[in-house]
Amino acid sequence: MTYNIQGILNHPRNNILKRMNQSEIVSFIWSVADLIRDTFRRGKYQDVILPFTVLRRLDYVLEPTKEKVLQTNARLKGKLENLDPQLRKASGFPFYNTSRYDFEKLLADSHNLAANLNNYISGFSQNMREVIEKFDFQNTIAKLNESGLLFKVMEKFKNVDLRPDTVDNATMGTIFEELIRKFNEALDENPGEHFTPRDVVHLMADLLTAGDEKRLSQKGIVRAISDPCCGTGGMLTITKEHILGDGNPGINPKAEIHLFGQEVNPETFAVCKSDMFIKDLTGHDGENIAFGSTLSNDKHREKKFDYLIANPPYGKEWKMDEEAVREEHERGSLGRFGAGLPRISDGQLLFLQHMLSHMKPLDQGGSRVAIIMNGSPLFTGDAGSGESEIRRWILENDWLEALIALPEQLFYNTGIATYIWVLTNRKTAERRGKVLLINATSFWNQMRKSLGSKRREIPEEKRLEIVKLLKEFQEGEFSKIFPTTYFGYRKITVERPLRLNFQASSERTARLGEQIAFKNLSESKKKNLKEREKEVAEKRKLQEAIRSLLALIPQTLYKNRRDFLEAFAQAEKKSGVKLTGSLRKTVTAALFERDETAEICRDADGRPEPDPELRDTENVPLSESVEAFFEREVKPHVPDAWIDTSKRDPKDGKVGIVGYEINFNRYFYKYLPPRPLEEIEADLKAVEKEIVRMLSDMTK
Repeated sequence: MTYNIQGILNHPRNNILKRMNQSEIVSFIWSVADLIRDTFRRGKYQDVILPFTVLRRLDYVLEPTKEKVLQTNARLKGKLENLDPQLRKASGFPFYNTSRYDFEKLLADSHNLAANLNNYISGFSQNMREVIEKFDFQNTIAKLNESGLLFKVMEKFKNVDLRPDTVDNATMGTIFEELIRKFNEALDENPGEHFTPRDVVHLMADLLTAGDEKRLSQKGIVRAISDPCCGTGGMLTITKEHILGDGNPGINPKAEIHLFGQEVNPETFAVCKSDMFIKDLTGHDGENIAFGSTLSNDKHREKKFDYLIANPPYGKEWKMDEEAVREEHERGSLGRFGAGLPRISDGQLLFLQHMLSHMKPLDQGGSRVAIIMNGSPLFTGDAGSGESEIRRWILENDWLEALIALPEQLFYNTGIATYIWVLTNRKTAERRGKVLLINATSFWNQMRKSLGSKRREIPEEKRLEIVKLLKEFQEGEFSKIFPTTYFGYRKITVERPLRLNFQASSERTARLGEQIAFKNLSESKKKNLKEREKEVAEKRKLQEAIRSLLALIPQTLYKNRRDFLEAFAQAEKKSGVKLTGSLRKTVTAALFERDETAEICRDADGRPEPDPELRDTENVPLSESVEAFFEREVKPHVPDAWIDTSKRDPKDGKVGIVGYEINFNRYFYKYLPPRPLEEIEADLKAVEKEIVRMLSDMTK
């Protein structure tokens, strides 16, 4: 969408721009890219657009009290050591600006615009300057000034109305997320690098507080909500609004809700923190937004929260945090990651462990967690792996309350399947030891216009239906209930005996030359030429001696290894060749073949030796005896098999390694019989006729 800037300038500020809807504002701001495309690379558009959007919003927010702040500063400067409380009071916000400039005055002096703009920025209170610094704004200003674009860009932003009475806080948050979505889309970012659509966030907030209405309706209630990868803060804000109400009836408008978050991306952190300062007049929420990597540097380490909500990046490696994460893992239960470490390429389960470590103890009221992840954390990793051990830790502690499978194509940058995990350490009596699975993959409406990969949305009526399923906790068409142990199993190792036949035939003797150890007999690593030639000659002599030795063994096909080894020992004695144990093993290895009719090979104690090539594993449900399963499922098919009882779980010491996985689709699978053969044949004939017709038309 393009705009006639001159036409806009000819209208009063409250006219055309005030009538812009949300998408028009986003398009207008995004059109700044047309001004800077020759100076800034596509990946750097956000360095200009985001900070100026934040700055313009702040300028509008502070506009009504600007003169009062300047007067207060002039009156008290030099009289009080700390003017901050008085200036905050004059501003009406937990931040302020003492510079005499605003956007109007800055543009009035175009010759000194860069210097005056830096003066304006330095006039912000310390807490807001720290936010703006995360944009690396000074370098952007210098670059715009050098290229003659600073005035044009500021003039563009002067003419977009972002005043609070025109654009409320919720809409402003959506505008920021839409802009960032456009940046990611333009850069073709990894599918995990996205921002959560509002329909999904509303669902998560509903699920997080479902059933807690009575608890939250108490007088004087105080609750803390955390998001360890908060992005622009949308999840935190919507969850708070869901409790307090924002234009709609909330659970408890008088509740005291404190927000806490951490974000590793400097630009989104700055957007989030500035937005929180505007929304929360106490300043607490803004102060509680921390910068840095949650995995390696938890800025809220000592705090526990009532509610935790997050959408961690999917399939994103945690190599940058690896050293700190592994160090904390080694601390076991004293650290956040004692349960296990997922593969380095995906840190989703690390964020989940982090969130569970911040739950309040039950005697302090307990906590609830809502996290959205892709399918990988449900089933990736074999028994004993980091992922399986994390799932085991969660299920054996009975924290998983529900899993909700969402429709595909819900997110801006990826169409993959996603799942909401709802966890708590304060399950009600009827839910203890159980997990509710909700199949909400069909709970969607088609969007009239796609946004990137987002082609579907969850409408309010579908959202309420999902929440109802969670609250009712009953089985039905879209819901199943299983005990926590249902997802566990023991992986046992099944062995079968080694059966070999041996023969010193010319065909098998010829294989000896392919054995690496035998080949090495014709090589030497000595540096001295004469010594090397001498050693090679001796080794070749040994090769010939071995071949002579084999010629002394009868050509009989031995089906008993003991008999063959006796014949081999006699031939070795006759030949006078004394082989080392490893070389003897190399030679005999060339002479055997697997043979189901041969006798079982046994060790020195007479026990059957296992055949590595026939080794197999079985997953035995935790609800069943390993021995009973083996007798029923394995023995009838392979009577000579046995369980390797040395493979035991390191935690409970029992036979078999414990594993946990949740193969969600299996539990809602519905068999669809194939079409009748006659119907398929008729379709094929119809296609054949169509092909013949098309070929006929081409040859006319």
